[in-house]
Amino acid sequence: MNYSMYLFPLFSVILGYLIAIFIQPKNKKNLKLLLAFSGAFLLSLTVMHLLPEVYEANNLLHEGHNHEGIMHGTSSIGLFIMIGIVFQIILEYFSKGAEHGHVHGHEKMSTIPWLLFFSLCLHALLEGMPISNHNELAYGIAIHHFPIAIILTTFFIHAELNKKAILFFMFVFAFMTPVGTFISLNLTYLTEYYTQISGMVIGILFHISSTIIFESSEGHKFNLAKLIVIILGISLAVFI
Repeated sequence: MNYSMYLFPLFSVILGYLIAIFIQPKNKKNLKLLLAFSGAFLLSLTVMHLLPEVYEANNLLHEGHNHEGIMHGTSSIGLFIMIGIVFQIILEYFSKGAEHGHVHGHEKMSTIPWLLFFSLCLHALLEGMPISNHNELAYGIAIHHFPIAIILTTFFIHAELNKKAILFFMFVFAFMTPVGTFISLNLTYLTEYYTQISGMVIGILFHISSTIIFESSEGHKFNLAKLIVIILGISLAVFI
């Protein structure tokens, strides 16, 4: 068993949490560049690895059918990708865009923001499901979650949320992606819907990664440093 597919997403959140607690980075520009890199890397992995494999698996599933049947199956994947995009938009209504580092506000928190908690955990759980068949996606999710963990933890600290509540929130969030991978490997019932679930996750990743890329600089202005890290993220995905 390849334990890295569980460990990388798990420890990336824990590391981000610890950095925010003990180092408390204040340079937002560096975090935005890291977000841009993670968005480009995740989008490239999705386009170059996950997307072609899902269509290939879907076509194999429909082998023996006539051409019309194959085209119908192919179009259904596109439908599930669009469902994933819309589903992520709905999640962001409750999470306020925390999945791509878009958290703001200065109000003090006396308790865990449960809507944010459940929507973020559901997002992370779904992200973990395709990792069982695409181990390289674990690296993309890990790099994606690392700056998010730093930004979220810093946000909670500034909101004066109880330290135990922050610890609970971040550690449950850290385990959600490995749990999603574990579920997809061990619930054989879900294998019947692998292409549909993967299509939804592709839609989620499309929306998240593209949003990260466009929101990683103020006012969506062109920035050479941003362009360089995006190219680096794409290049890294090519060689994985």
